[in-house]
Parts: sequence; C-alpha cells; structure tokens
Amino acid sequence: MANLGSSSATKSMKSVKLKFRIPYFTEWGQRLLVCGSEPTLGSWNVKKGLLLSPFHQGDELIWTGTVAVPCCFSCEYSYYVVDDAKNVLRWEMGNKRKLILPPLLQEGGQTLELHDLWQTGGDALPFRSAFKDVIFCKSSTLNIDRQEVILQDKLDQGESVLVRFKICCPNVEEGTSVYVIGSSTKLGNWKVQDGLKLQYTGEYIWEAYCVIPKSDFPIKYKYCKYGKNGCLSLEIGSTRELSIDSSKSQLQYIFLSDGMLREMPWRGAGVAIPMFSVRSEVDLGVGEFLDLKLLVDWAVESGFHLVQLLPINDTSVHGMWWDSYPYSSLSVFALHPLYLRVQALSENMPEDIKNEIRNAKECLDGKDVDYEATMATKLSVAKKVFMQERDLILDSSSFHKFFSANEDWLKPYAAFCFLRDFFETSDHSQWGRFSNYSKDKLEKLVSKDTSHYDTICFHYYVQFHLHSQLSEAAAYARAKGVILKGDLPIGVDRNSVDTWVYPNLFRMNTSTGAPPDCFDKNGQNWGFPTYNWEEMSKDNYAWWRARLTQMGKYFTAYRIDHILGFFRIWELPDHAMTGLIGKFRPSIPLSQEELEREGIWDFDRLTRPYVQKEFLQQKFGDSWTLIAANFLNEYLDRYEFKEDCNTEKKIAAKLKSCAEKSLLPESEDKIRHDLFDLLKNIVLIRDPEHARNFYPRFNLEDTSSFRDLDDHSKNVLKRLYYDYYFHRQEKLWQQNALKTLPVLLNSSDMLACGEDLGLIPACVHPVMQELGLIGLRIQRMPSEPDLEFGNPSQYSYMTVCAPSCHDCSTLRAWWEEDEERRHRFVYSVMGSDELPPSQCVPDVAYFIIRQHVEAPSMWAIFPLQDLLALKEEYTNRPAAEETINDPTNPKHYWRYRVHVTMESLMKDKELKATIKDLICGSGRSYPPIGEAEKQLSQETAAIALEKKHHVSGKERTHNGVLQKESAGVM
Repeated sequence: MANLGSSSATKSMKSVKLKFRIPYFTEWGQRLLVCGSEPTLGSWNVKKGLLLSPFHQGDELIWTGTVAVPCCFSCEYSYYVVDDAKNVLRWEMGNKRKLILPPLLQEGGQTLELHDLWQTGGDALPFRSAFKDVIFCKSSTLNIDRQEVILQDKLDQGESVLVRFKICCPNVEEGTSVYVIGSSTKLGNWKVQDGLKLQYTGEYIWEAYCVIPKSDFPIKYKYCKYGKNGCLSLEIGSTRELSIDSSKSQLQYIFLSDGMLREMPWRGAGVAIPMFSVRSEVDLGVGEFLDLKLLVDWAVESGFHLVQLLPINDTSVHGMWWDSYPYSSLSVFALHPLYLRVQALSENMPEDIKNEIRNAKECLDGKDVDYEATMATKLSVAKKVFMQERDLILDSSSFHKFFSANEDWLKPYAAFCFLRDFFETSDHSQWGRFSNYSKDKLEKLVSKDTSHYDTICFHYYVQFHLHSQLSEAAAYARAKGVILKGDLPIGVDRNSVDTWVYPNLFRMNTSTGAPPDCFDKNGQNWGFPTYNWEEMSKDNYAWWRARLTQMGKYFTAYRIDHILGFFRIWELPDHAMTGLIGKFRPSIPLSQEELEREGIWDFDRLTRPYVQKEFLQQKFGDSWTLIAANFLNEYLDRYEFKEDCNTEKKIAAKLKSCAEKSLLPESEDKIRHDLFDLLKNIVLIRDPEHARNFYPRFNLEDTSSFRDLDDHSKNVLKRLYYDYYFHRQEKLWQQNALKTLPVLLNSSDMLACGEDLGLIPACVHPVMQELGLIGLRIQRMPSEPDLEFGNPSQYSYMTVCAPSCHDCSTLRAWWEEDEERRHRFVYSVMGSDELPPSQCVPDVAYFIIRQHVEAPSMWAIFPLQDLLALKEEYTNRPAAEETINDPTNPKHYWRYRVHVTMESLMKDKELKATIKDLICGSGRSYPPIGEAEKQLSQETAAIALEKKHHVSGKERTHNGVLQKESAGVM
C-alpha cells in the first residue's frame, strides 16, 4: 500500500521529469508556452518560460515539453500563446494551475505527465461570485471529510500506470458522490458500483488516484454523479479516452485534469428593473436600496435567481432633472443619494421630521419620478438628521471602518460636491485655482479646520448610509440565493470627479457615441470623453480595477455597457452634437499616400461640406438667400460655412442668438437639422491630429457629395470604406480588447455580461467566448442580417436573452407600434395565419416569454413591465408610458415608475404561479439552491428541454460552457 498524502522522512535530491501535454490549435507563427511561479518555469517571466513543441495525434494538435524539477517540487503555472519572440498573444483565463508532487515521486528518476486542457473564460464561471457565493454556494461548502488520498493497489514496475483523475463539478447535492467509470476493471467496467469514487478536495474539485494495468490501455471513461437514492447522472458528450506509450518499460505517472463534468448546463431566469422605477409602500418618491429586499422576496417566490439594475452611481452634475440619466456618472465610486431611505437614518427621528417625510411622501407618490423634488426632499431631511446625530455616526466604529476602506475616492468626491455647490457648476474648469486637482489642495479642502467641514462630512455621512443600506440589501439577496446584477457604464460625465482627479486618463477634446443604427440615422453622441487607454495601461488600469472592486462589494454579477467600447469606441470631436461625423478609436486610417496611389487627389473637395445652391433651395425654399447670407460664404460654384458657424455647436449657438432676435424664417429646430445635414455632407474626415490621415464618413454613399463624384473615385472610395469598417481593423480591435477586458474580469470575481448589440465586428464574439463573457440577445434586434426577428431556440448558451431592454420599447408598446410588423411576427414566429390582436394580450406575452425561458441561453432576463403583461389587470397603463429610455433623445427624462407596489405584487399569487410554472417547465434551475426539496430533478429538466428544442446532447455540449469537454483544468 502506498500513501500519496504523507511526507517522507528524507527527501531525495534526485529530480523528476515533468512532461506538459495540452491540445491546442494555433495559427501560423504562434507557439504554446508554459510559465509558472518557479525559476524552472520562468518565475512568471513569460520570456523565460518553457516553449512547447507540437505534434499531430489524429485530428488534434498536441503541444508537449519536458523540464526536470526537484522531487519536492510545487508551483503554480499557466499556458500562453506567444509569437516567435515570445511576445504574449493570448493567455489562459481562470485560476492558476497548482501542482504539488506527491511523496511517492520523491525517490526521483520518474516522469510525470500532466495532461491539461486550455482554460477559457467560461471555465472560470463556477468560480465567479454569482455561482460560487449564490447559485452553487451549497456545493462550494460541502460538508465532506477531506481525507488524504491513499492508494490501495501495488505499483508494478513496467506493468502499471498510476493515473490521477481530476474533474471540476460545481453543482453537487448533499449525499451525492462523484465517480469515474470506464472500460478498465479498475474503473468498474462501466458499473458505477464498482467504479472509482473521487474525493472532494475543495473549490469544486474531485480527484482520485488509480493504478491501472498497461494491458487495459487505451481506456475509455466518463465521470458521473451518483446519489444516495441510487440516481445515476452520467456526463453527456463523447466518451473520454486515455492512451499510453506501451513501449516504455518503467512505471508511468499521468495526472489528468479533465476540466468540467459535462452535464446539462445550469440555466437561470431573472427580472430587470431600474432602481428608480421600483415602487413600495414606504419609499419616498422613488425606488430605494432597501426596496431591493422586497424585490428579492418576490423574485424568489416567482422562481427567479437574478435581479438586474441600471447604474446606481451618483449623477448629480447639473442639479436638475437632466441628472436622471443614470449612465452619466458624477463619480464611478459614489452611490446616488436618490436611493437613500431617509426613514432609516435614525432610530430617534424627531416628530417634526417624521411629519415632513409623511407630507413629502403624499406629494411625491406620483405616476412618475419627480427627480428634482425627490432629491431636494431627501437631502433636506438627511441634513436635519445629520445635524442631530453627526457626532454619534462619525465617531462610530462602523463609520471609521467605512471611511478607512473608501477614503481614496470619498475625500475627492466630498470636495468635488462642495466645490460644485460653491461655484454653482460642475464644470471644474471654472473653479479658479481648484480647477487643477492636487492632493495638497484636497487635504486642505477636507481639513477639520475649515469652516465648511460640516458640509464635507455630510457627504461622507450620506455615502456611509447608502453603503450600509445597499450592503444590507445585497447580503439579503445572497442569503436568498438571488444574484444582484449591476451595470458598468461605458463613460463618465465630462464634468465629473473622475475627470477632475484623473484628467490624464481621458481625452477631454473628444466625445463618445455610437455610429448610426436602427435607433438613430445620425448616430448617438453621449457626450462622455473617450478614454486614454495608453495612459491607463501605465499602472495596469488601476482606475478600472478600483472601480470593479467597488462594484464587487454589492453585486455578484454585472453588465458591461457597450462592450464594443473595449474593442473600439466611436469617437467624435467635442464640437459635435450629433453622432455621425466620427471615427473609430483605435483604427487604421486611410493615409494620403494610400489614397493618392488610388488616384484620389482633391482632399479639400472630399473633406469640406459640399454645399451647392440647389441644395440650399431644396432645403430652405424662398428663405435660402437669408440662410446663406447668415451662415455661408459663396466660393465660385459652391458655398462654405462661415468661421463662426462651421461646427454643430457653433451653428446651434448662432441659431439660438438669431431666434432670440426673431431673425429666423422657420423654426429653430428645422433650420438646425437642415444646416447639420449640409455640414455633414462630406466623404472623408481629416484627422485633426495627423493631417495626412483620413477616415471615411459613415454611410458615405448616402451623401450628395459622394453621388457627384466620378465613377473611378466612387469605386475606390466604396472599396476603401468597406475595408475600413469591416476588415482592416479586426486584428487591432481584437488585440485592444485582449489588453483591457481581462483586467476588468480579473479585478473582481463578479460574473460579467456584455451588451453587444449594434454594429458588431467579426472579432467580438470569438474574444467574448475566449474570455467567458456572456452576450445579449434581444429578439427584435437579431444579430443575423437576414432575420427580422431572432429565434431564441437558436441562441447559444453563453447569452442573456430578453424580449426587450431599457433602451427600447416594452413588449406591449412594441406590439402596438406597427400593425404590419405585428402580422409578420405572428406569421413567422408564432406560426399563425390568424389576425393578431391589436394589443399585447396576456396570451401573446405568455407565448413570447415562454420562448425565452425555453431558450438555451444561460440567462433569460425580463423587464418587470414585460412580466406584468402576463396579467390583464396590470395593463391598464398606456404601454408607451412604460418605456424607460428613448435613445434618440439625448435629454430624455428617466423617470418611469412601476404603477403597482412590490407589496401588492407579493400578494398576487396568481402572477407568481404563472411565472414560476414558466420557469419550472423550461428546465431552468428552480427555485434557488437551498430549497432543494422543491427542485425539479436534473433528469426531468433535461428531458423537458430535449423535447422542446430537439437539440442533441452533443450540440448542447458545444453550446454550454459550464459543462463542455474542453472546459478548464485546475
């Protein structure tokens, strides 16, 4: 009997050969390398790592390499894809691999083969807090005795192979064991009762050692779960196989790391609602963090595992309702005072303040959020309570703990708020000597000796209570088995704490937006400065890492807003108001030399607005001469904009001035729209920083400037246009994303989902798959160009599917918007020739929601408004009023409130039962783990899904990540 767990009395100085072996397909010029924590593997210096050599084995490309190590060797290691100069092109996601040589090898002279599989981001999913701390939390804390692994069989020199089997299995119920069974007698000859039982070693890992006679090889095997009730769950997919080199006479040692146990992937459902939209009987004019506890209770009783919110950071830039826009952060760290429950600030609330709250509640309990009145009321009440209990709170140990953990952002935030109110603007360029931030100035601003110290402390106080209330709600969600999903905005406001403190991280002379799409033919201009990624990389993206760490205090999952921005961003000049005249950053421009080689010479003609007399006459009619006289200069056969109105912002300012003097022949909006059209009538955009570089204007073929060119120029520019937008940038964007996104993903253990709607470059989805990022699928916005409506049954596992989202109309409103589209949907999706109802009746909502819960997607997440459409009594509010955002309106008022309280929804057993039955029948894990007595069996769920989708186990294995064969190795 050999003991692999005990240590030997004396350690030989002899060495052991480690042979790394991993299947991986590379491109030309790429190689695989292993690098680790010890000098023999480079001490994490990839340049000094061990290069592997390839060979073909059947259809696989196998990479191997050998290194001699001491018998007492232990290390961590990972695999990397490198070029010929050992520059890293790609690396594994997930946890570092750990290796400890067992005492059995301490005699030296042996060769240990490590059979590994490449780890993608999907392999790390079970270790994300959403699964580890919420969904699979029971499995991660299994009460199993961790015994030392003892080998019972004799090791025969030259006749046996010692194999360590190792599998990751995150979802194991109490009383269930994990086995490996196979074609060898040692593996039970496929009988689980005689198979090899694995021991749980922590972090979802199960392993066992087995001595297998060489004569049994090659062996075929599978892993399985075996319950105490005799229920067997064999992993799906193809049979695993292990071969050896039978010519070797010495004892062979093989450590297998077989990734994930391949089983039906876990699928969940969730509800999405902005924090401000939640309504309860106790809130003050707006949803509040403590309302999340009610929302979580309702979610649990309805079978959901996830609650998704919009951004909850402070947006108090303008001091008016414009601040209702939740994606324009004043601070990416501070929470929004709007969501504070003032009633919970003190247990000794004076009666006059209680009366003030009661009176305010009656006034603010309207159909929609009154942003300005609600903010004013909450801050007024909070200040009065603060003055009453200031010292009690600020001297408490809990406040000191909060302050110590957050002072790096809390001090600048409080100082910014003070200066914003003192100067009556958030535009820090207007703050005189405080315009330029420094730590010395900050410390003086927040000093206890200042006359405004109470104001500074008030901002600390509000953030402390917001943190406490959100933390309470987040802990409640985790305890109930519900994932709380936050939202990471792509940008920050131009006049924010972050641009004040870290101006070097932003390109302040630019603006962020999106190119034209189905929402707006002029594109979108969000107004945020773009990021200076080169500067951010100098400290390994510390600002991003801190931002994600902060989010991870409250959320176990998050949505990355506009994930395309981490590949490339649509960058506009700061003088633009619309989103059309932009370019991608980074991108490879068209050089002047490149254009000249193609016979393109007249760059002034192509880059300046092409304005002809007939264009002016068509747009302005009899008033064209007046418009021309005020805004344009005539040059030969065409017109050019005057210096004081040659940008969109200049035109808008001049029109406003003319309107005030009543000098406009038509409405200001119409003239502005028409002048903007003329200004954007160009073919190429000249780079303001590099005059010999150019970018093709989006949809350049739609311009009259393009239509008036000669055929040769048209053909050249069309070809270069399609090259710029669809081909030449792919590798650059892929490399950019692989620099930035892994930093985000490794900054916290939250589950990451990416909003990948819009114009999607070809490189995006492969990178997201590699990194384990979950995409978004909205049925009315399919990614397939030939489809009008997406087919949820065809979505891949690594997706969130939804019938609508906050950026589009709700299910009810969408149904009512377009009669012809409604007919097409009923015919092509619902398979009916019948005349559809004019309104989205509950039966229609039920059909669409059922489509989504039955999809293969990991998550089906529904706006609360769409769920309310399941019951007629909740459809009495006009459908158009339920839309949260209008993306075509940059000044949209974000104020929608659900018209029914969470307390009322909790009492509605019928609606909860309807939703629960939908989730239950779809095979989605239900209810949250911890209530196992109510769960469907996995086998029943698998059969239900099989019948509904006719998808083979093999297909599901390919779509799944939590269970796929190539999943990661620990």
